Amino acid sequence: MASMEDPLPETPDGPPPTPTPGERRLAHPPSDRYRTAEPAEDETSAGSPARAMVFGLLTGIGFAFAIVLLGGVLALSTSLVLLAPFLGWTIAWAVKTGADGSVPRSRLALLALSLAFGAVVLGQLGLWLYARTEGGVLPLTDYLGEVYGVLVPLQFLFAVPIAWATTR
Repeated sequence: MASMEDPLPETPDGPPPTPTPGERRLAHPPSDRYRTAEPAEDETSAGSPARAMVFGLLTGIGFAFAIVLLGGVLALSTSLVLLAPFLGWTIAWAVKTGADGSVPRSRLALLALSLAFGAVVLGQLGLWLYARTEGGVLPLTDYLGEVYGVLVPLQFLFAVPIAWATTR
């Protein structure tokens, strides 16, 4: 059994002050048990709406280039439909990572849905511009309808709902 004259344990700040004879001191005040743990500086959230937008936008631009590369340069048109779900999922993941809990889910879903839609539009526009550099003369809608047909709406059908569902 410990006596009252046992020395107090050392604190992280150094040795405890020596108590005056007959005085008892606790190592921590009793109110410390009600205190919530304060997050350390490195544990604070770095997410923000702007960061979510930038992460999603950069991911969408990367996928638009992938659409042009696969559909235009490599002429693998059916692979565009296989790329679309991955596009939606990755944009949603980038938006959620950038927000890091600082944006409500409904706004995240709307942002991811918009960026996925925009990435597919940008990719289709890039395909048309690439075809123009190769000697194409058709207007945008005629070109996409003649060359890719039903694949264009299928890309929207797969990318946009998956981006929305991933953030929900």
